[in-house]
Amino acid sequence: MSYLDKLLQGLPLEWKTLGEVVELSNIGVDKKKNSNEKEVRLLNFVDVFNNQYISNDTPTMIVTASEKKIIDCDIKMGDVFITPSSELIDEIGFSAMAIEDFKDAVYSYHIMRLRIIDEDFLFPAYLNFLFSSIDLRNQIIQKAQGITRFGLTQPNWKSLQIPIPTITVQKEIVRILDTFSELIAELTAELTARKKQYSYYREKLLSFEEGEVEWKSLGEVYKFQYGTGNTIPTSGGEYPVYGSNGIVGSHSEYNSEDSPVIGHIGAYAGIVNWGEGKHFVTYNGVICKLINEKVISRYAYHQLLNHDFNSLAKNSSQPFVSYKELNSVKVPIPSLEEQERIVSILDKFDTLTTSISEGLPKEIELRKKQYEYYRDLLLTFPRSESGLEGLKD
Repeated sequence: MSYLDKLLQGLPLEWKTLGEVVELSNIGVDKKKNSNEKEVRLLNFVDVFNNQYISNDTPTMIVTASEKKIIDCDIKMGDVFITPSSELIDEIGFSAMAIEDFKDAVYSYHIMRLRIIDEDFLFPAYLNFLFSSIDLRNQIIQKAQGITRFGLTQPNWKSLQIPIPTITVQKEIVRILDTFSELIAELTAELTARKKQYSYYREKLLSFEEGEVEWKSLGEVYKFQYGTGNTIPTSGGEYPVYGSNGIVGSHSEYNSEDSPVIGHIGAYAGIVNWGEGKHFVTYNGVICKLINEKVISRYAYHQLLNHDFNSLAKNSSQPFVSYKELNSVKVPIPSLEEQERIVSILDKFDTLTTSISEGLPKEIELRKKQYEYYRDLLLTFPRSESGLEGLKD
């Protein structure tokens, strides 16, 4: 029998309503500044939505609040905050837990504070993880109300059924899930560092002084051509479909092969991706056909990455990258031997930081799936008949 089987088998378990074990408060502070009030930092919806744990460093928005509000809307270690309503039903009930007492900070009226009544019975970090469990997510969705904005009434929040094993088991579940979370955070930090390193070496390796090498316009390296069709093909097939920012589907036809794809219109205008093998490019992307035999396509790809076409596109009201802008950019063209050397170095960084099959992104994705598997396993408990009755209200 595995360690997890032993942990979960036959454990003592109680089902309680949320209202029985926590004090709920949604009397938070508005995003305003009044001259007769004290300045404080505001913990808001985004702070809760984007974090598992929150500290004094989390809230950055400055507002004002009365002395009474500062007292009533304080933030203490172990407080769990949730997103009680949203325009998207799936964004309800996201949670974050305070890991310390907050100084000169209050919470927004757009979030709800849950303060545990007895921490010897219910461990705060365990409750925080419960809000990502399948059972509680399903209860929240079932009880949600609204048309353009969805949420739960406070009585419905209080009626949510939560499983409570022994405090020892709660803490062990938190320890296991925290271990996975920390590993993912470490890998993500490593990816961020490698991306910075990649950018540094790309700029260093692709920079040349005038006179050192030959310079060509991108129009002398590539023939640029907008992709085909205003909609994403739905027929499916063996060839990946590239839009303005990477793969968006598959198709039975292709119109480009082993070459960059540049987003040319919309929010992703100027973003550069590599189209691996035979692929199909929609109108939202620019096909880059190599026309210069003295240039290696991967070298030219790295040169494209080294230019900020995205900022150039955003200079207009409708983000757009034109042929003229692409054709006019000048790039250095060293010898084929030097291009191969540069490509060999930069391709290693590119694989490490962007590959979904072997680089850090792949490792992070695998660890996230592993975390989700164990989270669902550890936070799924047998429901008693009395517990089921609570869901029928």
